[in-house]
Amino acid sequence: MDAPTILFQDQRFVVLDKPAGLPVHAGPSGGRSVEDWFGVLSRRKDGPWLAHRLDADTAGCLVIALRHAPLLAAQAAFASGEVHKTYWAVVQGEVSGDRGTVSAPLRRVTSPRGWHMIVDPLAGQSATTDWQVLGRANGSTWMELRPRTGRTHQIRVHCATIGTPIAGDERYGSPGGGLHLLARAIHLPLDPPVDATASPPAHMLGALEQCGFRG
Repeated sequence: MDAPTILFQDQRFVVLDKPAGLPVHAGPSGGRSVEDWFGVLSRRKDGPWLAHRLDADTAGCLVIALRHAPLLAAQAAFASGEVHKTYWAVVQGEVSGDRGTVSAPLRRVTSPRGWHMIVDPLAGQSATTDWQVLGRANGSTWMELRPRTGRTHQIRVHCATIGTPIAGDERYGSPGGGLHLLARAIHLPLDPPVDATASPPAHMLGALEQCGFRG
């Protein structure tokens, strides 16, 4: 594997720019994953560890803890909702309005085709996402999304719930062109804080530029 792109690094953490399509863990059948880089990031016996996770098809900021004490601090910050995460997505369709909030509880279900998340107001776990439109063009919308909670596939399901699935989302929308979802920035309010920002991946650039992005 090529060397990882590092967005932030100190003695406690590394924030990687995770490529789209690379899982954080090797699957049951093996294969490449973010964990293959752990030996390059640190030679200590107590680490590294993933401080959180991203979907395999999501690109962008992924926090790796290099030591155990920082790992626990990061996990506590994620659990308490203190971590600020910003995502960019290009969705299919025109979003109504310029900003808003989606509150739709989510539950995991399993079918013969595999598992996925559904909105379930009665049995689902609470899930809330704030969103803002950054640009529009040709039936697509460029959105900035800030999840208040960290449910699996939260942003993907919430975008689909309001009628505008993320472009390239094979599970909740339409396949083709790769998932247009970027973990754009992350802030961990530790002492000292951890801040990182990722640039859009190549497969998203065309759609973003049509919506007004200028890198």
